Amino acid sequence: MNNKCVFIDKDGTLIHDVPYNVNTDLILFYEDIFEPLQNLQDEGYKIIIISNQSGIEKGLFTESELKNAFNHIIQQLKNKGIEILDYAYCPHDTDNYLNPTCQCRKPQPKMILDMALKHQINLKESWMIGDIIADIAAGNRAGCQTILIDRHATEVAKLSKETPAIERPTISIRDFKNVDDLILSTLKQSTWSEIL
Repeated sequence: MNNKCVFIDKDGTLIHDVPYNVNTDLILFYEDIFEPLQNLQDEGYKIIIISNQSGIEKGLFTESELKNAFNHIIQQLKNKGIEILDYAYCPHDTDNYLNPTCQCRKPQPKMILDMALKHQINLKESWMIGDIIADIAAGNRAGCQTILIDRHATEVAKLSKETPAIERPTISIRDFKNVDDLILSTLKQSTWSEIL
């Protein structure tokens, strides 16, 4: 397990969150992601997208349509010099009684663990980045360090001193522009006190 990785959520983190969207014309990247991801890639981090996609089970789009959207995202990032190693998605709707035991949907860690095994990733040297607490919990459960990108300060508002440790990010910030500096500084201590 020699590789280190940045696992990253898709909607609300890499791209603007348009609910249940697979229309490539509506995919809009956050402009602050490109330079940090390039810098992390240059330092040897693999990049893998980890995404909940319940729209499949809800019948809002097909897996083929979703994969087309992922391929579009991957190509657009490649055009910026950023290589996406792989991606994983959970197609399940946990409100659907047909899948009461789904283990892949974040906040569960299965997608991360499966990707780590597939690509020989050292989870202790890896990070999960997302915009909601479910992303953070999945990363923590997998053994990663975690960064909450809370652009609108809505997720931090949900946290308190009573929040379980599994839901607490290693770092919480308002945008993506300093993510590379934070990761490359190999920050180990929690900055939890800074966001209360």
